[in-house]
Amino acid sequence: MKTQNRILITGGAGFLGSHLCDRLVEEGHDVLCLDNFFTGGKQNVSHLLGKPNFELIRHDLVQPIFLEVDEIYNLACPASPIHYQRNPVKTVKTSVMGAINMLGLAKRVKAKILQASTSEIYGDPNVHPQKEDYWGNVNTIGIRSCYDEGKRCAETLFFDYHRQNMVNIRVVRIFNTYGPRMHPNDGRVVSNFIVHALKNQDITVFGDGMQTRSFCYVDDLIEGMIRMMNGPDEFTGPVNLGNPAEFTILELAEKILKITGSRSKIVFAPLPQDDPRQRQPDISLAFEKLNWKPSVELNEGLEKTIGYFETIL
Repeated sequence: MKTQNRILITGGAGFLGSHLCDRLVEEGHDVLCLDNFFTGGKQNVSHLLGKPNFELIRHDLVQPIFLEVDEIYNLACPASPIHYQRNPVKTVKTSVMGAINMLGLAKRVKAKILQASTSEIYGDPNVHPQKEDYWGNVNTIGIRSCYDEGKRCAETLFFDYHRQNMVNIRVVRIFNTYGPRMHPNDGRVVSNFIVHALKNQDITVFGDGMQTRSFCYVDDLIEGMIRMMNGPDEFTGPVNLGNPAEFTILELAEKILKITGSRSKIVFAPLPQDDPRQRQPDISLAFEKLNWKPSVELNEGLEKTIGYFETIL
């Protein structure tokens, strides 16, 4: 019989957090979903509210909270440029003070804690694909720095709490993830293209569209996070979680137009500041340590995601 844990998920009403809540509630754990609803939404977890092993707490992670838990998944932070640039100081505070508060909680109650870090810590990489031992190429004072440097500082805190206070940590670096419950106005490329295609509006591709991304379907990502949390204590990470299959932004736009049967046209605009040219994870460490790799192909994942957007638009 599996152990039933009391699990705290910060940012639990967000895109990734709500899918993680689903999985852990289904597995029979007691799940505490904490969110301040800056970018998350109650509608993402409303189907869980009647379940006896699910609890929703409105709280801002910048303030400490005192709970008794066995595990903490720290996902709280706006993750799309539109949202994290809306209040950059708040973004840094959520990453840094949020990490301090959650690590303090983990230290007090001796909980395992997982940090949802990001591929953005690699910045605009000079190394391709990105391995975990690459230190990154990040602008410390740009418009994306509030997120990139906030997440980098959070990783530093996690490893210092681990070395200094023996806190049981895990760090995952999440690459572009997509799926149902993405925010329709988050400005991310998958949701942007789908929303515009379904409305038959022009799809804007920045630059020449030859910059690449690798897209991981949400179910695969959640599986990787859970395997990391349940993995051996000596494997702290950081570990890349993402799909190594690389596509140009133009290819993505064309796929979405084909699946939706949209009449949208593709138009081109200048590249935003510090937009990475390439983004592709090396996931050999995740495969070696967690026996994890993504299984959902881009076309299959896009069809499911488009189906979700059709129901909400």
